[in-house]
Parts: sequence; structure tokens; C-alpha cells
Amino acid sequence: MQNGKRIVCVLPAYNAAKTLERTLGAVTPNTVDHYILVDDCSSDETVSEAKRLADQFPMEVIRHEKNKGYGGNQKTCYRAALGAGADIVVMLHPDYQYEPKLLATLTSMVASEVYDVVLGSRILGKSALSGGMPLYKYIANRFLTFFENVCIGQKLSEYHTGYRAFSRQVLEKIPLQHNSDNFVFDNEMLVQCHLAGFRLGEVSVPTKYFEEASSIKFTSSVVYGVGVLRCSIEGLLARMGLFRHPRFQWPLSKIAHSQ
Repeated sequence: MQNGKRIVCVLPAYNAAKTLERTLGAVTPNTVDHYILVDDCSSDETVSEAKRLADQFPMEVIRHEKNKGYGGNQKTCYRAALGAGADIVVMLHPDYQYEPKLLATLTSMVASEVYDVVLGSRILGKSALSGGMPLYKYIANRFLTFFENVCIGQKLSEYHTGYRAFSRQVLEKIPLQHNSDNFVFDNEMLVQCHLAGFRLGEVSVPTKYFEEASSIKFTSSVVYGVGVLRCSIEGLLARMGLFRHPRFQWPLSKIAHSQ
């Protein structure tokens, strides 16, 4: 626990058998009260490896019998975390791409009640390229982030990180069921959080690109980029009161700290 708050770490997994133990082992001991791994119909031994490690880590294992996509996986993760009594939920990819040692930093910023959402940014510390991020992905990241910041009126260094912590209130109030089941889910969720008035913070996190680390293919990256542009424009229109997609159809201005 941190500041009396129960910490649940969710692990959206797909073919993570080779990196799961290394990821969990790098988390600072006694930081996480409960782990939930959701396997999205992996073709490797992710589930059996997770069950083996459950003797060492307090972990619940959930398996999708059909692949639901990255966003669909997160929806299961967050429902399960709320059901497990989480006060703070932190998402950590089990492919060891993000530095697990900084998990406690993200959750402590939420536990302090200064922020409702905290993101682990690969851009703040300028380590993305040195960590192996392909140049085309870096350029796309910077362009899409700039475009999204302009549209929704934020100043985040990136929207595309998979390392993020949320207060329970965020997950209870944001209508995640209206979001995509693919990778653009991450962006839709952050636009929702911003428009709802939740406080977003960032911390610099180094990243590692290597063979076992998951990474979307070029074609999927293009589809993702188009989705980000669409989401950004939807956020702009919602801000202006001109059009609201169902994911933005709630009282935007006062949801964050209403009872």
C-alpha cells in the first residue's frame, strides 16, 4: 500500500512468457498488493508461466479464449482491478519494455492525490531513440502528440506510452466501454480523462526495444496513427460543443471530482 491505498498492477499480456518473470522481478518488493495478468489468447506459454509465478507474486490470471485486442484486454484488466478492490491501478506491460523499477514512482504520484492519472513518458528523458525506438516511430510520436495537444488543449510529452497509473475514481467514471478494442484505446482514454477534468502528470521512464519486446507492425502503426488523428478531432469537437461521440457524452466539466 501507499498512503493507505491498495495498489493493483494489471499486466495486459500477449506472448509474454519469455519476459514475464524478468518484469515482475524488477518491481520494487512490497510495492504492489495484487497483480492481475490478462492473457489475450497467447500462442506461447504465458498462462502457465504466470500460474507458476503466482506462487511468488500475489497474482490472478485471466485468459481470453479469443483475442480481444489491446484495448479489449485493458477493459478486462480494469474491470478485474476494480473488482479486486484497487484504490490505484497501474498498467505495466509484461514485455519488459518499460522500467518496472519506476512503478512505485507512478503510483506514489497518484497516492499523493496531487494527480489522478500519471504517465511514464519515454520522451521526457530523451531516452526513446537511445533505447532503440525506431526513428519513424519517434517522428510519428512527436507529430501525433503535438497534434493531439493542440486539439484538446493539453501539454503532455506523449500520449502513446503503455505505462500509466490511475486512481479508482478515474476508472469508475470514464465510460471505457465506448472505447476501441485496438491500440487507439490508450489515446481515447487520455482524451476522456482530460476533458473530464482529471489531473494528468508525467514522469520520465527509459524504454527498451529488443526482440522479445512487443511492438506493433508498420501497417498497424498507420492504422493507429489515423485513429489518433480521428480521436484528436473528436476531442476538439467535444471541447467546442459541436459534436460528441458516445465516449464523450457525459457532463465533461464537473465529472472529475463530483461525488
